[in-house]
Amino acid sequence: MNSIVNIIYRIVTGNRSKKVILTPVCACFFLTIVLFIILLSRITDNLFRIPPLVPSPWNYIFALPIGLVGLFLWIWSVFQFLRAGGTPVPINPPPQLVQSGPYAYTRNPMLSGVFLMLFGVGLLLNSISLIFIYTPLFIIASILEFKLIEEPELEKRLGETYLAYKRKTPLLIPKLSAKRKIKP
Repeated sequence: MNSIVNIIYRIVTGNRSKKVILTPVCACFFLTIVLFIILLSRITDNLFRIPPLVPSPWNYIFALPIGLVGLFLWIWSVFQFLRAGGTPVPINPPPQLVQSGPYAYTRNPMLSGVFLMLFGVGLLLNSISLIFIYTPLFIIASILEFKLIEEPELEKRLGETYLAYKRKTPLLIPKLSAKRKIKP
């Protein structure tokens, strides 16, 4: 893992042209994984003739708020990165640590938004396998990738600033009782 962290660190701190080329490639790769998970769940549900989880129209009634909250959180997170002069792609991040908006509450609200969107899509499609198998597996894989690759790179690049942020800010689920000031 250390070699992957070092490669990402060299790209992040290196030549801008590499970042410009690799950013859309990495974004497409992530989107492809998400779409593949949704497709795989549809195949699984059909192959094993898994019945719908919730009868229509209740699946829509439950899916829309969850999916929209996830979409809002994801867009809000992306906006914070763009505003800080970077992208949500780990090889082309903002030059400084983003601690504003949803990042005042969790270290990775962008992934939290994607997870909520996947649960919303699972409800919308009435896919038991997406809700109970593939989304949880995606969450585990994403957390492992973040803890083993992204966080060590952030610690290497941002040093004590990131370590202090990491100590006070939870990974995905905000501490509701903690009083935090949101930076605009």
